[in-house]
Amino acid sequence: MKTTVSRTPLHTVRLGHGFWLLAALICVVASACSHTTPTRPQQPWSNARQLVLVVTDDWNADHGVLRTYERTGAGWRETGKQEPVTVGRNGSAWGAGLHTRISTAGPDKREGDGRSPAGVFAIGSAFGYADTSSSALPYQPMQQSDFCMDVSTSPLYNRIVDADEVGAAAVAGSTEPMRLDLHNAGDQRYRLGFVIEHNAAAQAGAGSCIFAHLWKQPGQATAGCTAMADQTMARLLGWLRADAHPVFVLLPRDTYRSLQREWQLPALVTGP
Repeated sequence: MKTTVSRTPLHTVRLGHGFWLLAALICVVASACSHTTPTRPQQPWSNARQLVLVVTDDWNADHGVLRTYERTGAGWRETGKQEPVTVGRNGSAWGAGLHTRISTAGPDKREGDGRSPAGVFAIGSAFGYADTSSSALPYQPMQQSDFCMDVSTSPLYNRIVDADEVGAAAVAGSTEPMRLDLHNAGDQRYRLGFVIEHNAAAQAGAGSCIFAHLWKQPGQATAGCTAMADQTMARLLGWLRADAHPVFVLLPRDTYRSLQREWQLPALVTGP
């Protein structure tokens, strides 16, 4: 009796093996992808190639250490020496800048609280008493009629304005004349400085007129700005470039270290 043996065509066997091989490969790739560390989202300052960093001991410290960094293809590189600065007489508090607050520690910045805003901020124009500046930042020469409005109810709140243009009534109540030397017995604090873009939306009561400026006296704290020696300011203004989209960062040390990786900021390698 002749027995008929059923044979599976060779091409069908090959197709079957190929199918299972492909299925196995897909499973391996899917498994690997499921264990890949998610890419950190880009921060609003991801295009910054220059960074000025001030680190303080804690939220109530009125002084800190200033560092400067440049971003290269290999990441952030510290440049220049570390230098002492002072901040608000009552320390620092979370400001309104480029960052989104994700820490519950620390107070919120308010008008008149004597605290410097903490976080990440764009750097605005330079300013001073001289008519011109060699800084690569945009520069505003200040006149006797220039004021920064620190009156929360003013429609000009947190803006530098010229009283000759907006009228004397519009600047009434401001305690921030930009020519301190002409209004306050030769005061040189605003002879050189730059704007720290805190509260750019001018939210009433959230704090105003935040600058980096010169010390009135070495080591003297401020009403909410960051103050430094003449040579430190000169170095910054000679180094900062608007086309590098520079940012200013101020944080207490422990808060900075807890946010450094997520915010893609330079690691603190040396110093405090």
